[in-house]
Amino acid sequence: MTAAAADTRSENSDETPADTPADGRADGRIEGRTRRGGRWIERWDPEDEGFWRETGERVARRNLAFSVVSEHIGFSIWSLWSVMVLFMGPEYGIDPAGKFFLVAMPTLVGGVLRVPYTFAVARFGGRNWTVISAAMLLVPVAVAAVVMEPGTSYTTFLLVAALAGVGGGNFASSMTNINSFYPLRKKGWALGMNAGGGNIGVPVIQLLGLLVIGTAGAAHPRIVLAVYVPLIVLAAVLAALFMDNLAPVTNDTGAALDAAREPHTWVMSLLYIGTFGSFIGYSFAFGLVLQNQFARTPLQAASLTFIGPLLGSLIRPVGGRLADRFGGARITLGNFVAMGLATGVVIYASAVRSLPVFLVGFIALFVLTGLGNGSTYKMIPGIFQAQALRRGLAGEAAAVYGRRLSGAAMGLIGAVGAVGGLGINLAFRQSFLVAGSGTPAFVSFLACYVVCGAVTWGVYLRPAARGRRAAQAADGADGADAVAVDGERQAVYAEV
Repeated sequence: MTAAAADTRSENSDETPADTPADGRADGRIEGRTRRGGRWIERWDPEDEGFWRETGERVARRNLAFSVVSEHIGFSIWSLWSVMVLFMGPEYGIDPAGKFFLVAMPTLVGGVLRVPYTFAVARFGGRNWTVISAAMLLVPVAVAAVVMEPGTSYTTFLLVAALAGVGGGNFASSMTNINSFYPLRKKGWALGMNAGGGNIGVPVIQLLGLLVIGTAGAAHPRIVLAVYVPLIVLAAVLAALFMDNLAPVTNDTGAALDAAREPHTWVMSLLYIGTFGSFIGYSFAFGLVLQNQFARTPLQAASLTFIGPLLGSLIRPVGGRLADRFGGARITLGNFVAMGLATGVVIYASAVRSLPVFLVGFIALFVLTGLGNGSTYKMIPGIFQAQALRRGLAGEAAAVYGRRLSGAAMGLIGAVGAVGGLGINLAFRQSFLVAGSGTPAFVSFLACYVVCGAVTWGVYLRPAARGRRAAQAADGADGADAVAVDGERQAVYAEV
């Protein structure tokens, strides 16, 4: 397979060649998916090692690079209001509880949008949708620039903050797109790099907010907004010039229904609430917690808030890489245990109001959420590949089944996980209203991590109660074992 053949683009014809064989393919073209113009790749088989070595890896890495750029900007805009609230002094007339609810609005909208954004990749093409979704980020930035001043009603701020949720939707479409480009054995690293590069958008905009507050002062939030306008345009242009659409990724609404019926989708949604929900919720709330619990000024809070999200973002690819090597379930379980311990440190520091100890525990939590983000997302394609083997599929048929359901499941799991960030902010809001402190909220988070750890062990790591361990499943399911129970091979997901 030559590079030219593997990277075949559609020609200006809607006709399938007359000599198309029974399988619907001719010269790499897929019947019914021939496109008129544009950057469409008609054949894509990353599990074929020859194809991957000669052409696939180069194309996948290029798309990954520019996907990261767009997703990075999307995360910055999604977390825009965690920075804007630091500019909102007493003259805005919004109390701490109101600010927590304000930063929760983009989380809610972004979580909901992740479902349609997932399927937009198949409907419009990964490259095309990246261009569209990047350009849409101009809307929340422009509208925020209009209303960001004292005297604007709280309802208006809520509506404008909700618009920033479009940045959260970018994550789902980006992850679904990159999942299709990479073979199973490399998905942990690729998804970790894609998500980690995107997550860094959170600390970057927080650092920009710190720079503006420290130089121009808290009266100039529009400087932050002005910086992002050309960056958004650049991200859209780069995606248009250098990314590709994959024709084999078809719009399959049945996949969404199948994924929704699969119990593992909802189990992984719970685990993703514990990891990503914590990351995005803490990222949005960190500055407000420092201001209200430890009496930090906006400048003092801004000088600290970026540290946790930055470290959590940088470590995410490491979580994916560790999951590739040791199994996502094992890394995820150990991570939840560590998150529980770090939360215990935060509860202690919160109770005694020790800022240094609080920062140590909270930043450790951020690092662990990043590791867990990488390991949990790696589990998703591995689980559905193991499910394919359990159904008796093998080779390309198993790979197609795994890609189909894992891509659909990622949208649902990402949506539920993001909404978990809403829960974080609402818990803080209620905690400060009732107790004047974040301690009760942290106690509830600790209980959540205990539940997530128990579920991870019970579903993916607990030894089979009956039966003997059989030979590894065909092709390994990325190392997934199988056991015989009453004569039926049952998947064991310790290695996913």
